[in-house]
Amino acid sequence: MSIKELIVSKPLETKIEVKGWVRSFRNNQFIALNDGSTINNLQLVLALDAFDEEILKKINVGASIVAQGILKESLGKGQQIELIVEEIQIVGESDPEKYPIQPKKHSLEFLRENAHLRIRTNTFSAIFRVRHHLTFAIHKYFNDLGFFNIHSPIITGSDAEGAGEMFQVTSLNYDNPPKDEAGNIDFSKDFFGKKAHLSVSGQLHAELAAMGLGKVYTFGPTFRAENSNTSRHLSEFWMIEPEAAFMDLNGDMDLAEGMLKYCIQYILDYCMDDILFLQDRLLEEEKQKPQNERSPMSLIDKLRFCVDNEYQRLTYTEAIEILKNSQPNKKGKFVYPITGFGADLQSEHERYLVEKHFQKPVILINYPKEIKAFYMRLNEDQKTVAAMDILFPGIGEMVGGSQREERLDVLLQKMKDFGIHEEEMSWYLDTRRFGTNPHAGFGLGFERLMMFITGMSNIRDVIPFARTPKNCEF
Repeated sequence: MSIKELIVSKPLETKIEVKGWVRSFRNNQFIALNDGSTINNLQLVLALDAFDEEILKKINVGASIVAQGILKESLGKGQQIELIVEEIQIVGESDPEKYPIQPKKHSLEFLRENAHLRIRTNTFSAIFRVRHHLTFAIHKYFNDLGFFNIHSPIITGSDAEGAGEMFQVTSLNYDNPPKDEAGNIDFSKDFFGKKAHLSVSGQLHAELAAMGLGKVYTFGPTFRAENSNTSRHLSEFWMIEPEAAFMDLNGDMDLAEGMLKYCIQYILDYCMDDILFLQDRLLEEEKQKPQNERSPMSLIDKLRFCVDNEYQRLTYTEAIEILKNSQPNKKGKFVYPITGFGADLQSEHERYLVEKHFQKPVILINYPKEIKAFYMRLNEDQKTVAAMDILFPGIGEMVGGSQREERLDVLLQKMKDFGIHEEEMSWYLDTRRFGTNPHAGFGLGFERLMMFITGMSNIRDVIPFARTPKNCEF
């Protein structure tokens, strides 16, 4: 039985066996044991002089043990139950001189360097339990709505939207690749007979699937080969990308808002112990910041803010007018001043709309066509596209989506304007040639949502093994 199950069911006065890792051992009598099932430890009580000295010497932080005993109501503070140990076995020893995750405060940077062991800490065990439940919630949300999960390819020959630098995939000999008559590398001799790379998005393939299955979603890894060493960028991350046939922009907004509310509520329902721990951790972290940099809301208040409020919907043009006439813009407080239509909104603008002006999550629609991708549907004004971004407090853009351009002639012209070759995308254009219809979808970076829900400020701390420039450990 797991420690979580013991805490819930409390089968007092029964003989129990527990297995886990030692978090602390004090006075040669009290073991704090954790098995990963919960943020809470189980206290194991060893009677003095009841166990051999050689066994006690091996009960060190990080050691794995199996213990049997009687579960009792705890007389001490800090826990409701405890196990009075009758038998104990050291399964795996841990040398206290070498084990790096000792029961003291470690910096997040130190724990990133020991990512193979950091999951044994309270912070990271909480984060990765939340990650599991959030994954499950996303699948459940779409499954319950009749969406089908599609596994889009990781290796692909197309760039979804010019989304960023791509990792090339090749089997050619690096030292002596085949060359053509012009002296260029001859990729026709490569494994796939052409250039191939790791996918930057599953969206275009999701569109293909939606044209036969109606409602689909992808949930998988995507890759960017950008040399960006910031707290918000990874080289490998996970994306959720639903796509639905016969859906317009309004339906797309409803789907995305519903998903975010459902998933956040799911975490509040099933991960409250972990969220409370992460909230306390965040509060301690924010005490080190100047007052003006601290979040005005607690972690749980911020999550409830996104569940309980109806999301404000407005056009990009309306948002520009609000921002242009705002006090921060007039007083020169924005790092990027807003002068008028065409400005590419930055996080500071998005946060102003959410946190100050509307005081609720915001969905912006109808962006200028020049700053959005080629596949987004051109609006009747010929200046904007049917795009939408959902903006959250503290982080800005959380979701980006659009109604897709289903009209073949308009899409061909847009591809020409963007410099995209028609022959390279003929397979994609077939969905407009044969049985085209209005359809829409969106993309959500899973790790960005994880950062928001856990309160972590560095994206490297919400994925088990971060892949970043010059870093491919473990």
